[in-house]
Order: sequence, then structure tokens, then C-alpha cells
Amino acid sequence: MALPVLSSSAVKFRRVLAHFPQELSLAFAYGSGVFRQAGASAEHGETNMLDFVFAVDDVVTWHMMNLLKNRSHYSFLKFFGPKKISTIQRYGAGIYYNTLVPCNGRIIKYGVISTDTLIEDLLHWKTLYVAGRLHKPVKILAQNENSRLQAALVSNLKSAVTAAFLMLPESFSEEDLYLQIAGLSYSGDFRMIIGEDKFKVQNIVKPNIAHFQKLYSTILQDCPQIDKSPEGQFTQLMALPKTLQQKITAIVNPPGKNRDVEEILLQVAHDPDCGFLVHQGISGIVRSSSIVQSAKTILTAGAKKSVTYSLKKLYKMTKGGLKKTS
Repeated sequence: MALPVLSSSAVKFRRVLAHFPQELSLAFAYGSGVFRQAGASAEHGETNMLDFVFAVDDVVTWHMMNLLKNRSHYSFLKFFGPKKISTIQRYGAGIYYNTLVPCNGRIIKYGVISTDTLIEDLLHWKTLYVAGRLHKPVKILAQNENSRLQAALVSNLKSAVTAAFLMLPESFSEEDLYLQIAGLSYSGDFRMIIGEDKFKVQNIVKPNIAHFQKLYSTILQDCPQIDKSPEGQFTQLMALPKTLQQKITAIVNPPGKNRDVEEILLQVAHDPDCGFLVHQGISGIVRSSSIVQSAKTILTAGAKKSVTYSLKKLYKMTKGGLKKTS
């Protein structure tokens, strides 16, 4: 199954790619500058910052080439060279962002991640940082013939559906499913307390149901009906990404008891709070990676850009809250 490439014109986004080294295994655009969110006008989408992620096989070489082409995009870290930049990239979610960059008459932010790190996150949900972004519709701009990456992209979507099924009640709507999926990567993210619109998940899903349907239709056709029996939940728990299984077992298993993962997950499958335990596990993954990644922004963006970016986020959060209460 190929990951769907969403159909509306991507020419303006692809023009951005021309400004960067072309050795990309995957490039995609995401966020409110690409897909309209509830409460935002069409004009607002034309002025929003555009967000990109570039996956590259050789991080040091890519940063070396990008420093030659786009040295001004980098903070003071450019003086330390591509190896040091690549070392800093490995912390947190393994992604290095350059933000508030003027490009083709727009302001953009782009993150660079190694292909191997991306594949690991997609398969095992080690940080859920980029994997979580790929639970939601994105605009694929470039993708090479990497079968491991392609399989990992599909696996990530299947895992999102499995986790959502475990957290949903027996009866739910299609919109409920997409709200649950879209919210996975925000569970435990401290920025949802301060820095993000509290209604962000609803704003993402409600205007974009058709895009979610396109992304998940094949997977949902192949899925059996949701099964809330202990046997059904155990099967789903065993299919979850490895890091999430480990987080759940750490919550349930008291220190000093050396029970294996399968035994613990069987216990969780019989627990009435099974869905809540899955949610807690996901929150644990997201919390640690989002804190380190945000702290890293002070280095990668520089102090001035960090303050500017944070103030913009706070403005959007306040504006979103005022709209909902007015």
C-alpha cells in the first residue's frame, strides 16, 4: 500500500525544495499553512508559516551542503560546523529545526531528520515526534524508492488506528476516530498547556475529514471490527509499537517484579482502565521528547527567534481560546 499523496497543487511547496540540497529520502509539508484549520480564513492560510520536514540519509553531508547554500538559516551553531550540528540534532526527537526562514515570499520552518531515526520512530514510536505528525494529513513533496521507509510509514498509520481503537469506547463515530488519532501526538505535550490552542485537535480534524479518510481508508477496510473483549484488546496491545508496550508495562509492573511484557499486557487487556493505560503510555513518550526538543530550540533557532516563535504560539493559543468563548 502506498502512502497517499494528497492531490491539490503542491507546486508552491515544491518550489521551496529547490532552495535546498536535493538528497532527500522524504520531504513533506504539514500544518496550518498547508491544510486549513477550523476558525481560520483562507487568507490566514496564505500568510501562516509553512512547516516542512526533510528526511536525509547522511545528516552530516546534508548540513554541510545546506550551510554552503543557506548559511543564514542557522543560529550561532553554524560556526561549529556540520558535525556539531548533527550531534545536537540527535538529542530529543532527533530532528533539527531552522525556523522563521524567509523563502519565496513566505516564512518557513524546516526540520531535518535522518532516515534511520525516522524509520525507528515510525515503527517503534520512540519519540512520536515526527511519527505523530504523520498520523495526520501531510503533503508529500518528495519520496525516494526506500522500501523500508515506505513500510514504516504504513506501519505507523496502522499503529495509530490500533492505539485509537484501544482508547475509544465500543461505539464511536468516524470523526471520533480521527479526533483520537490526531490527538495521539499531543498527549502529554506540555505545549498544550501553554503555547498551543486548546482546541487544536478539533481545528485540525473537522475541516479535513476528507483528507483523513483518504489517508486511512485502506487500513480501515483491512481492519476487523473493534473488539473490546479481553482477547481482542490483548491482540491489539501486542500489535502496538515496542516503546509504547514498554511504557505501559512500566506503569503497571511494580519495581522488582520481573514479569515479561506478554504477561503484563494480558493483565492490562483484562483491566477496565485499559484505554487509560494506553493513553498514559503515549503521554509518557510525548512528554519527554517534547520537553527536550523545545529546550533544543533555544540553541537551534537562537534566542531572538526562539522568543519570536514562542510569542507567535502564545498569540495563536490566546486567539483560539477567545474565539471558542465568544
